[in-house]
Amino acid sequence: MEERYLTVTAITKYIKYKFDHDFNLEEVLLEGEISNFKHNSRGHFYFTLKDDYAQISATMFAAYASKVKFEPEDGMKVYVKGNITVYEPSGSYQINVKEIKSDGLGDLYIAYEKLKAELEKEGLFDISHKKPIPRFPKTIGVITSPTGAAIRDIINTIKRRYPLAKVILYPAIVQGESAKDDIVKQINKANLDNLVDVLIVGRGGGSIEDLWAFNERCVAKAIYDSKIPIISAVGHEIDFTIADFVADMRAATPTAAAEIATPNIENLRENINYYVISYNKRIKYIFDEYKLKLVNIDKILESKNPKNTLVHKKEVLDNYTKHLIHLIDRILKEKNYKFNLIKTELEGINPLKIMDKGYSITKVNDKIITDVKDINVGDTLTTQMKNGIIKSEIKEVIKNEK
Repeated sequence: MEERYLTVTAITKYIKYKFDHDFNLEEVLLEGEISNFKHNSRGHFYFTLKDDYAQISATMFAAYASKVKFEPEDGMKVYVKGNITVYEPSGSYQINVKEIKSDGLGDLYIAYEKLKAELEKEGLFDISHKKPIPRFPKTIGVITSPTGAAIRDIINTIKRRYPLAKVILYPAIVQGESAKDDIVKQINKANLDNLVDVLIVGRGGGSIEDLWAFNERCVAKAIYDSKIPIISAVGHEIDFTIADFVADMRAATPTAAAEIATPNIENLRENINYYVISYNKRIKYIFDEYKLKLVNIDKILESKNPKNTLVHKKEVLDNYTKHLIHLIDRILKEKNYKFNLIKTELEGINPLKIMDKGYSITKVNDKIITDVKDINVGDTLTTQMKNGIIKSEIKEVIKNEK
């Protein structure tokens, strides 16, 4: 029988065909340790999967590698799913990996911790970048699923606490592969619209896979770049996402986010009542104080009023006049009394009055004669009597003997 020699290519193709059509090799689950890991510029993963006794080459093309939530590293123990095939140029068999999971903490958790560390190093978590949440928002934006319980809880809480605020829903897919892009799109839209004072971004609780959109770099970057303050509200109490660290404020639940975004209207009423009472008291105090000042000013103005001064001076003048009249009257009375007294005295010594009793006054040359020595014979005497004058000539002067 004639021997037939095959080419290396032919035998390799045959072996590859056998591998590719073996049902047992179409989906293989392997576990092992990664070595010689390479992530090329086109996004493909190349590495060796080995254990203590054997190894196998592994390739993960970019279409699958892009879905991996962590960066594989040498020495990492992993679980892979793929098909066994032959790489013809080298004639070696390999596994084309379609899924890869890390051992231990899990691939998503490793990706989460890795991205968290990167973003923290880049400064996306810095407190200095946090924007204050407005105390009295006019409009609140909410980025979440329009059909989930989160939006109902948020709206009900806002209506109960602060019905003055308007709510604008930016509906977004919050779970699955397309969720990250949808969330980023709505954050950017809200900033472009510039209609809201604060944004609540979130959803209800779930597994790490359910919440993964909020652990994506693009979502973290969109939150960081937002000009509108953002409150993250992802999960229930214990669930933290990358979005929580980047956001301006983190809320444990969507309801808690609505409470952070709004003041309590009951507290506002109490505060308003308190301020009304306080300001009323203050206003009354100020009013009373100025009222007193006005009264004092009125008194001062009244005292300085020229009319009042004139009235006062007139009163003083009137009083002075009355006093003067009284004084003059008293003086006149005193003078009149003295006059009458002197008059009486004068009348008592009035020569004319003596004449009424038969007395007369004798004069020589208008000089009253009181002594015979003052007259001589031949002098003309003038004798004044009550009802007339007698003139006579001295014939003889007779002096009385002592």
